[in-house]
Amino acid sequence: MGKDAPKHADVRVRRSNLSDDAESALGYTRPRTYEELRALLSSATVRLPRQLREVALYVSRNPSDFAVGNTVEISKRAGVQPSTLVRFAQALGFPGFSELQDIFKDYVKMNWPETRGRADPLAEAVAADNPDLRIIAGMVQTSIASLSRMSDTIDLTMFDTVASGMADADTIYLVGSKRAFPVTMYMAIAMSQLGIRNSLVDNFASLGFEQLGFVSVEDAVLAISFSPYNSITPTLAARAAQAGAAVFAMTDSIASPLVPTANAWIGINEPDFGGFRSLAATLAVGMALVLSVSRRRQVSLERTNSTGLNSSASR
Repeated sequence: MGKDAPKHADVRVRRSNLSDDAESALGYTRPRTYEELRALLSSATVRLPRQLREVALYVSRNPSDFAVGNTVEISKRAGVQPSTLVRFAQALGFPGFSELQDIFKDYVKMNWPETRGRADPLAEAVAADNPDLRIIAGMVQTSIASLSRMSDTIDLTMFDTVASGMADADTIYLVGSKRAFPVTMYMAIAMSQLGIRNSLVDNFASLGFEQLGFVSVEDAVLAISFSPYNSITPTLAARAAQAGAAVFAMTDSIASPLVPTANAWIGINEPDFGGFRSLAATLAVGMALVLSVSRRRQVSLERTNSTGLNSSASR
């Protein structure tokens, strides 16, 4: 027993040195939290081959899946070989997959809402053997889980950047189609009611580019798109970026085609029920952005008026 202890200690030292050497060779610091991992993968610092990009995409959509099981079980869920998971971990500076998995275990412990002791409406519906009630309870529970996860995991720094950028804009263009369209439409209605100049780019009659025809450096664009990503929203966002507008995004993955174009983006990953994803968290964040933009503009107006009054009084 005594002889084994130095050997284990020596192994730990060698693995630590290996990790340090890997970081030096890679040119970036190994992430130590899920937030750092997410930031690294969304940056241009790390470049991954196609197979490893697929793993990165799966990670961003299903971080909790990486916290449970071994490499064989997780690789089946991700649709890759176990060796690919090991290569993914090593590409990020980890000695092996288990060290990377620790990040996801910590993430799940800290961010997954506590549900023990609460009534489970879905279980009650199943017990009642009412198919309609099962569907209703399932959709409700999915929406609750989505909202709970969002409130625990939203990046407030990123939210502040997006809200501030939109508040500074002359006109806010809202771009979204298919599943994202109800969100942009509702945001456009709310902005209009609050006196925030906006333009809803709905691409009706394929006029999306014409609807963005007057976008300029004074404006901001909020583009919303989720997997499977349609081609028109990222293309319109890129067109706005070329015109000099600030582009912001709400999307579900670091692999989203909106991420390279966006000045900042808010990650929203909603669960599904019966093959359909909830929009609860997306709508909540969208309306929160509208109210935050309105608040920032009101504060700015009050400061401007206060400065004007002080200047007049000093004359």
